[in-house]
Amino acid sequence: MKLLKTIRLSKENTLGFVLLGMFLLMALFVPNFLSAGNIKNMMFQLPEFGILSLAMMVVIITSGIDLSLTYRAALSGVIIAMALSAGAAIPVAIMFGLLAAVLCGLLNGFFIAIVGVSPILITLGSMILFESISLGLTKGNSVSGFPPEYRVIGNGAVGAVPISLLIFLLVAVITAMLLNRTKWGRGVYMAGSNPVATLFSGINTKRVLLLVYLYGALLTCVAAVIMTSRYNSARVDLGSSYLLQSVAAAVLGGTNIQGGYGKVIGTVYAVGIFQLISSGLNLLGTPRTFVSVLMGVILILVLMMNYYYDKLADKKETAGAAA
Repeated sequence: MKLLKTIRLSKENTLGFVLLGMFLLMALFVPNFLSAGNIKNMMFQLPEFGILSLAMMVVIITSGIDLSLTYRAALSGVIIAMALSAGAAIPVAIMFGLLAAVLCGLLNGFFIAIVGVSPILITLGSMILFESISLGLTKGNSVSGFPPEYRVIGNGAVGAVPISLLIFLLVAVITAMLLNRTKWGRGVYMAGSNPVATLFSGINTKRVLLLVYLYGALLTCVAAVIMTSRYNSARVDLGSSYLLQSVAAAVLGGTNIQGGYGKVIGTVYAVGIFQLISSGLNLLGTPRTFVSVLMGVILILVLMMNYYYDKLADKKETAGAAA
């Protein structure tokens, strides 16, 4: 009975049932939802969004936020694209993109972890910086002309499963293992819950935070590779629509916006829910602007629900301590 109660009250398991129920509703009431073309499109669209959402989730667990996330991915993608169009080998081009992403992550991590600047302030500034660098490199144009082998990453499949989806699943497993089975992962949760207590417990909080932003940079580079490969081009606004959606997916997935809690499986379920909503509404002919509005409404509702849930939990804890 205790196990059943735990399963019933779990945020992540609840989201899993919501995802399943939403899939069934879409299958029953949305024309062509189960068509091979639509299923294929969802499988190819989900990985890039999912990887960026996982990167955002790790940052939010530390009570931070990364507003430069998608702009760093765009800069990384632009550098990869320019290297490829200049004739560089695929591994070399990806290494250039990874180096750019890591340097961007180091910039954010240094000012947040070492200097102590607020994450929202420094990432707002670096967002503008990364966008300006991308704009200067591309002159506002898209960069294209990739070898066919590179396009396989974002458009190829192993059987019926896209390669990009396999990459996303691998990234999700690695992220879950790092957060749940390493000393660094425990430090990430502790830093989000109580940074002062974490410091006095002997954990190097600065190192933990620096690695958080470096890991986020690594994931944005992976997403950039998938996006540039799938679209066969790179531009300044590459993946920009995923910025607030990644925050919404992380929060909907159960990650506490104030830090200290978050699970990979919850974020994966939330990404699936957003993908179903987007695909279903597109099939119904809903304007894209309405889909964006709906995403914003969902984010606000989830934040409000989490706020009142936390207040109720605090009241229960206070009442229990008084008793």
